[in-house]
Amino acid sequence: MNFLKTYFATILIAIAVILTGYLLGHAYMSKGKPEPKISVVGLGEESFDSDLIVWNSSFSRKNIDLKTAYAELNNDLKLLKNYLKRKGVADSDIIIEAANIQKEYSNEYDENGNLRNTYFSGYNITQSVKVQSKNVELVEKVSREVSELIDAGIELNSQAPEYYYTKLAELKLKMIEEATKDAHERAGKIAENGGGELGNLKNADMGVFQITAENSSDEYEWGGSFNTTSRRKTATITIRLQYEID
Repeated sequence: MNFLKTYFATILIAIAVILTGYLLGHAYMSKGKPEPKISVVGLGEESFDSDLIVWNSSFSRKNIDLKTAYAELNNDLKLLKNYLKRKGVADSDIIIEAANIQKEYSNEYDENGNLRNTYFSGYNITQSVKVQSKNVELVEKVSREVSELIDAGIELNSQAPEYYYTKLAELKLKMIEEATKDAHERAGKIAENGGGELGNLKNADMGVFQITAENSSDEYEWGGSFNTTSRRKTATITIRLQYEID
């Protein structure tokens, strides 16, 4: 008992030194070792129908007299607008763009192929017309039937319709939620199979938003793809999550 009283302080110091050495040694041995983490990628995917169609077309008239060319062009424009209205296209969906005027010249060559003369051949005026509508099915149908305008003497240069979706912001939020949930479930399953538990979320990165034609071989692009040629589309987004493992 006297021994314990005499050397009590010395014993405490010795224990403290041993404990400190153990803790420092453990810390040193663990120094530089990465904490266990897991990174997973979740996918959000949604297929949908476009709710906006944009159809571009143009026609032109050429005449040596500018006023005559304009008159012929305006007559064609009137016929086209009446045609579209008869088909059910709303007047507010028809957008008439500014006409483009070009002076055209023709070359005259001699029998040896040398340029002999260049003369003015007339004014070529091109009128572009855009139909932008939420009545996708109607405008799509009309765009396939424009050959009927040939009977009216209008040579319409019709482009393939473009298809868009006006609710992308809401769709994107929904897909981010789905992708995050998918990544979390994947991480939890991997941690469970490895005998651990999912810890705190350390990092989250969102991938590029991609819109491709449904069931197509469209390739993803680095900056994100945006298909406008297909009415039916599929949007995808990825979320990468990194968790600690306990």
